[in-house]
Amino acid sequence: MNLTNRPIRNMLLSLAGLFAAAATLQAAPAAAAKSDTGGANGNAYYQQFRNPDPKYRPFVRWWWNGDKVNADELRRELYLLKDAGIGGVEINPVEFPRGADDLGAKPLSWLSKEWIDMLAVAFDQAEKLDMTCDLIVGSGWPFGGEFLKGDERGQVMVVGVEKLEGPQEYTTSVFSLLKEADPAISKAYKGRVPHLLSLQLVPEPLGSLDQVIDLSDKIDEKGAFTIDIPKGKYALYSLVRIDSFGAVICGAPGAQGPTLNHLDQAAVEKYLNHMSDAIQDQLGPLRNYIRSLFTDSMELEGANWTGDFAAEFKKRRGYDIMPYLQYTMFKTGGMGNVTDYNYAAEMTPEFKEMIDRMRYDVELTKAEMFRDRFTIPYTEWCKKLGVLSRAQAYGRGFFPLESGMYYDIPEGESWTTNWLQHRIGEEMRNDEYRAGRAYTMINKYITSAAHLTGKRLISAEEMTNTYRVFNATPEFLKIGCDQNAQVGVTHSVWHGFNYSPAETEFPGWVRYGSFYNEKNNWWPYFNYLNTYRARVSSQLQNADMYADIAILMPVADMWTTMGMQNEPFPSSINRPYQTLVWEALNKNGNGTDYVSEPIIRDAEIRSGQLCYGKRSYKDLFLVGVERMEPATLAKLYDFARQGGRIFCIETVPCKSLGWNNHEQRDAEVQEWVKKLEAMPDNFIHLEKPADDNFMAWYPAIQKQYGLTPSVQIESPDPFVMANLFTRDDGSEIYFFTNAHLHNSHSTRLVFPKEATRKNAWVWDLDNGERYRLPLDKEGAFVLDLGPADSRMIVFDHDNNKKAPVWSPLPTTGTDSRTLTNWGVEFHHSLQHWIKTATMDTLRDLKDTEWKAFTGRVVYRNDVEVDDPQGMILNLGKVYGIAEVKVNGRDLGVSWYGRRIYDLSDVLHKGWNRIEVTVTTTMGNYLQTWTDNKLAQQWTNRPGRPQPVQSMGMAGPVTLYRE
Repeated sequence: MNLTNRPIRNMLLSLAGLFAAAATLQAAPAAAAKSDTGGANGNAYYQQFRNPDPKYRPFVRWWWNGDKVNADELRRELYLLKDAGIGGVEINPVEFPRGADDLGAKPLSWLSKEWIDMLAVAFDQAEKLDMTCDLIVGSGWPFGGEFLKGDERGQVMVVGVEKLEGPQEYTTSVFSLLKEADPAISKAYKGRVPHLLSLQLVPEPLGSLDQVIDLSDKIDEKGAFTIDIPKGKYALYSLVRIDSFGAVICGAPGAQGPTLNHLDQAAVEKYLNHMSDAIQDQLGPLRNYIRSLFTDSMELEGANWTGDFAAEFKKRRGYDIMPYLQYTMFKTGGMGNVTDYNYAAEMTPEFKEMIDRMRYDVELTKAEMFRDRFTIPYTEWCKKLGVLSRAQAYGRGFFPLESGMYYDIPEGESWTTNWLQHRIGEEMRNDEYRAGRAYTMINKYITSAAHLTGKRLISAEEMTNTYRVFNATPEFLKIGCDQNAQVGVTHSVWHGFNYSPAETEFPGWVRYGSFYNEKNNWWPYFNYLNTYRARVSSQLQNADMYADIAILMPVADMWTTMGMQNEPFPSSINRPYQTLVWEALNKNGNGTDYVSEPIIRDAEIRSGQLCYGKRSYKDLFLVGVERMEPATLAKLYDFARQGGRIFCIETVPCKSLGWNNHEQRDAEVQEWVKKLEAMPDNFIHLEKPADDNFMAWYPAIQKQYGLTPSVQIESPDPFVMANLFTRDDGSEIYFFTNAHLHNSHSTRLVFPKEATRKNAWVWDLDNGERYRLPLDKEGAFVLDLGPADSRMIVFDHDNNKKAPVWSPLPTTGTDSRTLTNWGVEFHHSLQHWIKTATMDTLRDLKDTEWKAFTGRVVYRNDVEVDDPQGMILNLGKVYGIAEVKVNGRDLGVSWYGRRIYDLSDVLHKGWNRIEVTVTTTMGNYLQTWTDNKLAQQWTNRPGRPQPVQSMGMAGPVTLYRE
């Protein structure tokens, strides 16, 4: 944790006043940077680390709530963000929050002259403050507008199935059939138009189209009509196309209404040009004002159709899908998620195999059309405008890997929580891939796409917060962005900063986010988190993340049997354990990228390595892959023949993909697999662990097959992750993180000889200093990470002999005593009162009468000391941000992990006053504020009340001698 290293103690004491004024500092540690030469050669990397350029600082998603914006407030908020250490903004018009008092502010319409005038204000002020601007396309998600006409609006093809048993006369109507098929999406457009395209009665089990009874002549009948159901079990299939089916979610005025048809290239280009033309006609070239144009994740509610889809399918796949289309479909709901996999009629094994293969062809065609008609036109549009393209290039319908390769700045996301209430920082389960993970499943695809195309700037919507808005802490947010950095993300865009005038009553205008607002108790300390993240970004954006192992996930199998899933959080996946594989390799010191079959086929094989761009892989893991193209296996055969190794977990490929000519291609697959199995040292079948504990499973695999890690981790831990990054000058960065909120972890690390030929350093991410790291003769040292802790270890050729040695303060010592009998003051931040209490023994405030408190808690204790030399203060467990004073002297702020202070120079013989101020979160109090509707909305939602949060200094606080 910060403030725990001996050599910087005096410097920190002299800066205590600056740290206390954190709210007015862009980056408090930057003040210390002036005193360090950075080594004999003035290492540019290190200088950037000490005082990061604004471009490395986190940006914020800046919600222009309801576009009720004015010039003075825009300028005020940009100053506020700059002072908090923010480097840029993503201007994001969004729907006004329900229930908030708009103070009579006038909404501006998207792309109106008045709205563009406000863009100009923001652009101008940001430039003056050396801040970057990005601009979202449209508003809300997915983007659209009332001005869209006809086929420019999104379309979806869905199926309705009713199970029936005959003999009987079944009465129904077109209205009933349309209602059955209508998907319960997140936001339906009021003007949607359904069309019943076909009506068929099929027996169960269905084995051939010859068994289908076509009832399409009934479609034109008015009112109710009767169908004769023969004896036996049947299913009534309705194929329905819905035009203008979805509406923009959270759209601002002028950009509300039906969503765009992303499968219609003409509509896409018209929409994009409409936006850029309107802005540029008024302001001139966008390249003069913004870094990039941005699109949010493509949550298209299952949009899968456009007028020429059937013709395109036939052209690309070689057969007519329409007679079979309805049988490839499942029942879907919000965001296109499948709600019932057993919805369709029962099929014979042979017919189901055919339909599964056709389903893959449908998904492949859809992904190709999204690529050709949206992704490529979008990136070309940005290029023509002279700005970068930034996008969350994922969602149902997109290639999970390749889509991210097209964008200049691919983006992932991390979450504070999700609908299953997984506890980030407290669990890391094997039975549920989301448990304890802030990063989403898609992030490994996004970062791999960037690595394969040589990109180092990889952003993330960080940390998406739609639930615990008033309970997130900087420590908790740090854990999430640390996890994301370990996946490969190199820049944070906080989710998000709400445009909210200063004069609004608390809490103001809140769309979503972690209440990044000057009224938040911890806002004065926000710059500590921002500076920390900027230091990480300043190094990772100037290096390549190491990977010598490639992983092929069973995406094609999933598309075949389940259809595309809705990233970033698929509701179902075909191999539930699949993401645990890369995690296990990472947590045991290996570096990995995801690859795809097209990447494998396009790769070169050199010296037994699979090479693509700057990346090269010695080994390839196939994770539960059953289906694969023969051409891919042919390339893998060459890879294995030249010394590469292929590890097949659980199964080996046995089938080809798609329907056309599949018998011949199946035979080719099996022939190639036979050839590979004739090389057992290079084609290795691994059984997966029965309990899916890949962390415990992998070390034996790693040792048996000589899978050399970038660093040897003797005691791996599920919460501890590690990655190696290599700079252009050959210097190396090892980044270690502990994602546990409460537990520490210690392990011996052994670095490779190639690294230890250089000089080893610890670069302190909190204060910007660096320390010489002594290694033993084996190139090893013991890494000790506190809760939520991280460590950056650098190997380079700098030889600054004046730099101090890394020597963190001990967590325990001799003459230890626990401090009791505390006087406590409660400074309420919203009711503006001060009350006093005493605590014989420190306790978590949630377990006391103060559980509904919010504000600052000041703990005081008088301690008698005989000999002050070598005395250490350990605050124990603190829930919140701690500031320490001893005898009136500031010892600084600690906002995560261990809170340990060297008291040698501030204690004196006799009695001493110790004062600890802890700044708490706000959620517990807001739960009790029942007359504030917005407070209740975010803390006491019906059916989803938030648990009472831990707060204050729980201790035990100990004083001991080193």
